[in-house]
Amino acid sequence: MKVIVSPQRGDYKLFFYDKHIVEAEGAVELAKTSKGFRPKNYRLRITGKRQLSHAPTKELISALRNSDVRLTCESKNFESFLNDLQINFGYVRACRMCILENRITPLKKKNAVKYGKEYICLQCAENELRREIGFLGKMGGISTSHLERLLEMYMDLDKVLSMVQPERIDLKNTIFDVLESHKVTKTTDIEELPLPRRFKEASGVKDLMPVQQLCVEAGLLEGKDQLVVAATASGKTFIGEMAGVKNQSEGRGNMLFLVPLVALANQKYSRFAKRYPFLCVSLQTGVSRINIPENKVNAKRTLKSNIIVGTYEGIDNILRRGRTIPNIGTVVIDEVQTLEDPERGHRLDGLISRLKYIAPHAQFLYLSATIGLPHLLAEKINANLVTYNERPVPLERHLIFLERKQKIEAIKRLVTQEYRNKSSKGYKGQSIVFTYSRARCHEIADAIGRQAEAYHAGLSAKEKRAIEEKFEKGEISAVITTAALAAGVDFPASQVIFDALAMGIKWLTVQDFSQMMGRAGRPDYHDLGKVVILAEPGGSYSHDTKLTEEEVAIGLLKGEMEEVAPVYDDEESSEEYISNAVVCRGDERGLMSMCSTMVGEMSDVYPQLKRKGYISLKDGKVVLSPFAKVMAEHFIGIERLERLRYLVKKVRSPVEIVAELECEKGCEKK
Repeated sequence: MKVIVSPQRGDYKLFFYDKHIVEAEGAVELAKTSKGFRPKNYRLRITGKRQLSHAPTKELISALRNSDVRLTCESKNFESFLNDLQINFGYVRACRMCILENRITPLKKKNAVKYGKEYICLQCAENELRREIGFLGKMGGISTSHLERLLEMYMDLDKVLSMVQPERIDLKNTIFDVLESHKVTKTTDIEELPLPRRFKEASGVKDLMPVQQLCVEAGLLEGKDQLVVAATASGKTFIGEMAGVKNQSEGRGNMLFLVPLVALANQKYSRFAKRYPFLCVSLQTGVSRINIPENKVNAKRTLKSNIIVGTYEGIDNILRRGRTIPNIGTVVIDEVQTLEDPERGHRLDGLISRLKYIAPHAQFLYLSATIGLPHLLAEKINANLVTYNERPVPLERHLIFLERKQKIEAIKRLVTQEYRNKSSKGYKGQSIVFTYSRARCHEIADAIGRQAEAYHAGLSAKEKRAIEEKFEKGEISAVITTAALAAGVDFPASQVIFDALAMGIKWLTVQDFSQMMGRAGRPDYHDLGKVVILAEPGGSYSHDTKLTEEEVAIGLLKGEMEEVAPVYDDEESSEEYISNAVVCRGDERGLMSMCSTMVGEMSDVYPQLKRKGYISLKDGKVVLSPFAKVMAEHFIGIERLERLRYLVKKVRSPVEIVAELECEKGCEKK
């Protein structure tokens, strides 16, 4: 028999404990007498009884003499009483919360959870955690299970609770995991490579970065097509520059460098033009929908340049109108994971097939930081795969649960705190904050103050360039941008904060999240990158999903990317079929070749297009009607064209037609 003594205020709780079962409970007080401390007011309750009953103190003394006595903490008075009666005793660590519930749970290494200045048992810690989660309400089962697993992992309730509506955010306690950086390895000096002398001098590069080394070893400078998958800031752009300038200098043709967004194209153009003044660099981004002077970039626009920087649609628009781009030797497709984009993926897929048709001998380089099952994509595009999974700097990933109304204040503190830090390279810590709308961008930027700027597609090119320059000079602490601009935001940030995990009303995909997350930490600027997710328990941006924001956060942090294997519907397939027909001028064999080289699976739209009079077959060639050419030039498919023709007949106002089409497009997205 063991007797566990737990000192309380004014008295002592007693537990008569045998073979892990509490057989009786009691309480006793101590009175100071001339002989020392002695028991008084002894009460006892046998298991099965409801109330404590008074019992003789001599029965307590007898029980103590014949038992193994353990105190849950030091008590001078009780220890003095036991010593006077020559009763041996020891100590036991027991859960205080269990004692309050009249239970005894001895604390050992495997079940002791830190809570404030004491330790409690794991069961009580889980109960406390569930109670705190209950105050939040609406937290999903996935996130609750995640927090319980963290509790078992850390055995520190304070650390886990610091992720749930913390009064003061301490990033030491909110780490989800750390993606470690690679060890620095010796790579080739650029002087040893067969590159033009002027290029070596202008590049500013001395030694290759690891992924660049792997590409060179895999035949980059011998003209091999490559799919390069490596983390952001690992040096992928320079891979394209090496191949492109080498091919151009040796007479194999000019370089096309393609990116998904105008902002990114403007950045690349500016950098290439400044770095390589001995080459002709031009820009092709199509026509801005908002035709104002502030949106115009002062750049060369000729197609007869050594380096042509363009957006996917800017270059594709040239091809869809029946024009061609002469003398292409190198094609670089940056952010090739756009193939998975539900709206633009089929267009990039078609563009690649069209470029392969007009430049069959060109070297194709596909760059990405985030591709699922890249070996399968490499097979589909007939390219050598080069992967480099290591990051140039370590990346801490943090998960914090907050209500939406608490997020802006938390972002303000995180941004301010990071801006106070300075790396060993001498750069201040700067943040990119991703959110779900333009209005929210301005709301957050205004809350942070003059050191933060909203950055989104609604700004003019001039305004964007001014913000980019401020950020690069370290004059502002943060840019607040939308998830839709993730691929175009190329700021050297040390910290990425997610105010929301939605793009409009849709949750981010693992690919989107990985792309955005990878922008934290640059090797030339920072020692450490940080990603902070502020997830709202029960939060949602759409009624079409049962997942809540904190559940999505855990899924994204743990998620694996899927294979790039799109399937195109009639609308998408007809758009690409007609565009391919324009480029090959209706040649059947050329058309079949282009369609067969596409990554996605196209539907058979030939019968439908022919039946509706958009195409006809004459002397072995596919002849396009004027309406078919409209499809190619205006980036629409057969269903949208049919709808447009119907509205033209029924609705007089062009504005009403556009409004109707946009409304239908929005409904399709939902």
